[in-house]
Amino acid sequence: MKKVIAIVAGGDSSEHDVSLRSAAGIDSWMDKEKYDVYIVEVSRQGWLAHLPSGKTSAVYRHNFSFKDEWGKDIRPDYAYITIHGTPGEDGVLQGYFDLLGIPYSTCSVLVEAMTYNKFSLNQFLKSFGVKVPEDVLVRQGQQVDAQQIVDKIGLPCFIKPNGGGSSFGVTHCKTLEDVLPAIEKAMEECPEVLIEGELKGVEISNGVYKTKATGMHVLPITEVVPKTDFFDYNAKYNGMVEEITPARLSESTTKRVQALTSAIYDILGASGLIRIDYIISKNEAGDDVINLLEINTTPGMTPTSFIPQQVRAEGGDMTEMLNAIIADKLPLDI
Repeated sequence: MKKVIAIVAGGDSSEHDVSLRSAAGIDSWMDKEKYDVYIVEVSRQGWLAHLPSGKTSAVYRHNFSFKDEWGKDIRPDYAYITIHGTPGEDGVLQGYFDLLGIPYSTCSVLVEAMTYNKFSLNQFLKSFGVKVPEDVLVRQGQQVDAQQIVDKIGLPCFIKPNGGGSSFGVTHCKTLEDVLPAIEKAMEECPEVLIEGELKGVEISNGVYKTKATGMHVLPITEVVPKTDFFDYNAKYNGMVEEITPARLSESTTKRVQALTSAIYDILGASGLIRIDYIISKNEAGDDVINLLEINTTPGMTPTSFIPQQVRAEGGDMTEMLNAIIADKLPLDI
């Protein structure tokens, strides 16, 4: 019998609809000869399995099951999580599946929680020598002195939710007067706000996965050239960006970035497919410096997202990659 795969999408953040687009992309690449595949949409209003007929079926959360069109009970064997934001990228859903004994595609609870919290991730990786922007964390209810922040971080700076993605709630602040309104805007997305100094340079993104069958597999690098002020939502999803894969980096810098991507994956003890974003700046000697921006443990998976671009650039196949990731925790012979 075919194994049943649930592509778990949606979530409770502003990225709900973006996640559904990723789910559609993953569904299109799934090997339907090996798996029966259902998209399960998660939200506070309820969990719904999307059936082939176009109907939906309520998911019973005590055992992650639902009924198909003919009333048959379906309990997925594996969860491919593609929620961008809570509860799929912060460890909450991973803990749920751990309790039920259902294998899933992403990192563990601990790794998900730490990578979702940008400030905690920065402090952790700094201890391993990874370069990150100068940053300050502000929590809801905390007294904020904009001048003190600017004195430490400088201007321009970026103010963003400490948890979340897709550039929701992010502001590129250029004046002191921008700071407090930007913090309020970011607080609408998350009760913790990260303030980072601006780094001038080339923004890049690098996907990576590791399985027992493939070993470490670092993908080609994508260079990001936004047509907007920065790589915001409009640039990401409305075509206001030029994305160049492979990135226009020197061979030595390319190798250094890919080696760092591999090292960070192992430092974290990551699992499945992740994407790491960097800024390549220059030091006083004119040499390339690799600065970490953030880590995405459930990266975008629409046909035009970075990961599919990188797989295509190396002549790979999305279906083969997904098969390898799924089989790492769900061998077909069990």
